[in-house]
Amino acid sequence: MIQPLSLSLAQAIFLFSAAILSGVLNAVAGGGSFIGFPALLFTGVPPIPANASNTVALWTGVTASTGAYRNRLHMRKRMLVPLLVASVMGGTMGAFLLLKTPAHTFMRLLPWLMLVATLLFLFGRKLAGKRRPSAGHEATTLAILAASIFQLLVGIYGGYFGGGMGIVILAMLAAAGMTDMHAMNALKSALSTAVNGVAVIAFIAARAVYWPQAAVMIGGALLGGYFGARYAMRLPPTAVRGAVILIGTGMTVYFFVKAY
Repeated sequence: MIQPLSLSLAQAIFLFSAAILSGVLNAVAGGGSFIGFPALLFTGVPPIPANASNTVALWTGVTASTGAYRNRLHMRKRMLVPLLVASVMGGTMGAFLLLKTPAHTFMRLLPWLMLVATLLFLFGRKLAGKRRPSAGHEATTLAILAASIFQLLVGIYGGYFGGGMGIVILAMLAAAGMTDMHAMNALKSALSTAVNGVAVIAFIAARAVYWPQAAVMIGGALLGGYFGARYAMRLPPTAVRGAVILIGTGMTVYFFVKAY
């Protein structure tokens, strides 16, 4: 059972603002964990509860994005159902691994996780853009199977940490034959909701969440996630991506210095 941690007004404002930005980033380009997770660490939340609390908070923002994208979520059940099942299984496994990881071990792993997430975000567009088949939603059975296995691995990573998960999902969907970027973003939000949804249940059941901090961030993530998805096309994507990469690089360097 976690120890309670006081939350000052200044910290609440800081976390609320960080959660709004995280929600917007997740809706537009991904990378919200680069903001929300360090923000919790900087306010004194230990690493594993910070990861759990961040997952709970940002999950609400991703869910809000899914609602905003609902009119774009057009996918046949033969592909949607296997991907959702793989997401739930992977998210459950990843959350279990996190809860069984000692705090000091997680802190040693954290800079490497941040590095991987930053690199995935940096090169994810190239991965997602390599293949643009005309099949659209008509993915083959083999492609669906391969995508489901890949999504299982993504789900494990997402349940454990999750930074950069969205861009990896987009790359997988492109490889499976999807070409409509708005539909891909809608499905990405739905799969991310499934992965982190089961992780949220596991973290709550294990009492790994700092609720005062999480509650403040939930409000911010809801605002950022919903309005970020609604107005995503009005934001300059290059500037958003550049900001995420800069933040991710800075956080990676910071945690390497802190851990080693």
